[in-house]
Amino acid sequence: MTTTTQPPALTHGRGTWGRTGQTLAWRAGWTLAVVIPLVFLAIFFAWPVAALVARGFSSDGTSTLGAVAEVLGSARTWRILRTTLTLAILGSAASVLLGIPGAYLLYAVRFPGRGLLRALVTVPFVLPTVVVGVAWVAVLGPSGPLAGLGLEESLPAIVLALVFFNYAVVVRTVGGLWSRLDPRAVEAARSLGASPARAFRTVTLPALMPAIASAAALVFLFCASAFGIIMVMGGVRYSTIETEIWYQTTQLLDLPAAAALSITQLIVVTLALLATSWTSARQERALRLRGDASSERRWVWRRDAFATLVTAAVALGVLALPMVTLVVRSLRSRDGWTLEHYRALGTTVGRSLPVPVWVAIRNSIVVALQATLIALVLGVLVSLVVSRRPRKAAARRGLRLLDSVFMLPLGVSAVTVGFGFLITLNRPPLDLRQSMILIPIAQAIVALPLVVRSILPVLRAIDPRQREAAATLGAAPGRVLRTIDGPFLLRGIGLAAGFAMATSLGEFGATSFLARLDRPTLPVVIFRLIGRPGEANFGAALAASVLLAVLTATVMVIAERVRPATASEL
Repeated sequence: MTTTTQPPALTHGRGTWGRTGQTLAWRAGWTLAVVIPLVFLAIFFAWPVAALVARGFSSDGTSTLGAVAEVLGSARTWRILRTTLTLAILGSAASVLLGIPGAYLLYAVRFPGRGLLRALVTVPFVLPTVVVGVAWVAVLGPSGPLAGLGLEESLPAIVLALVFFNYAVVVRTVGGLWSRLDPRAVEAARSLGASPARAFRTVTLPALMPAIASAAALVFLFCASAFGIIMVMGGVRYSTIETEIWYQTTQLLDLPAAAALSITQLIVVTLALLATSWTSARQERALRLRGDASSERRWVWRRDAFATLVTAAVALGVLALPMVTLVVRSLRSRDGWTLEHYRALGTTVGRSLPVPVWVAIRNSIVVALQATLIALVLGVLVSLVVSRRPRKAAARRGLRLLDSVFMLPLGVSAVTVGFGFLITLNRPPLDLRQSMILIPIAQAIVALPLVVRSILPVLRAIDPRQREAAATLGAAPGRVLRTIDGPFLLRGIGLAAGFAMATSLGEFGATSFLARLDRPTLPVVIFRLIGRPGEANFGAALAASVLLAVLTATVMVIAERVRPATASEL
């Protein structure tokens, strides 16, 4: 019997070509995963920002460097810069000092209801800055519960609002590391006679310093760009770089001044991002050294009294009071309890608005869904690439640089991005001035860093030996990605989607430039109502703020329920 066999050379050739084709396809896929987000960021972030700065330096072909130098040398500019740095430093310091006890109580101690309290503490971070400003105005204003303190439009009031907004950043960042510290080091110090305070100061605090420094750098960045809070609460006394950029571009049309301020802000942001990148790298090294031991322990009053009292004071006096006041004031009028402010949301509020408020609510939801989809697609691609662990040092440095590039939108003024859209995307081939897609794109740019920061820690938590074992068993690279990375990725997408949608719902800086009069979003409507006199307008603004807060809180609570067990960077 004759058996027909294929020539060995031919068989080997087909196998080689098959493997080569898979390798080329795999490399092409990773290349696209890098190129697509970079092209998107280049077109819709780098180009608008660079165009605005370039236009500020030249007008009709004439250099305006003298005007820019005049702005940078003026006393007003330095006063604004000093105010920006003062608010950022005070807000960061207060958030860190108050957040460390909260990080301990909510992440290193077990007690009933801890999960719900974690979610509620996180909600203020994703609330729109306009809502935060309105809530504190309701607390400190003439009819507010703390009106007697005389803090309206004051520096302490703005710092309190910044703490309200950024407290969760410190709690989550520091608490995520604290919950995984190896308790044996503290136990050894205590067995050698160290008091609890000394053990914390000499053992626990040094271990937490990378997370504390990383949280402080992030909070500084957020405080320096809290546009909505300053717009609502700052009045005429307090202007920051971001609000001044808005004023110079929209009210005075002074592009050289806006360009000079944008450059100043970019310098501040770059320094903060470098600090964040450096501290994040230190935190990753610390996490690799600690092992999988958990330092969580049961709540005991004698030991945990200080952290409990401080956290309760912050939760009730800083976090809950503004929101409760916001709700109560939205249900009150001169005649007593009423739902009139909520009924007014179905109208144009005495013709103060071009469309009813419910139209703005619908617009906000639709735009937020579109922005979330865009941010998730780009964020997943970036996270998959940056989470790789290449062996070459040059490749590792390249990935760190790529990670930092996609963090830039965190600190660059959304006002700058929005105005840049108007002067770049106004002619073919990208004439998008009349397209509503501009708003979702702008909001996706703002949300993208938060999406990456939510997904990336989950992918980095994967033990590389799992991928190596799957590859050793014959799994192709695509199958390894699908079966090993895929389940982790799905767990992280829930929280990322929550952050993206909540951020998009409350985005105000860029949207204030791009929203048409007949297609406003809810934050834009709230700001317009606040700027108009009359109890009806302010009451409708309060009611709209409550609805926006409930909407973002609901999104975030759902996202927190599907949060992965691994610690997140936010």
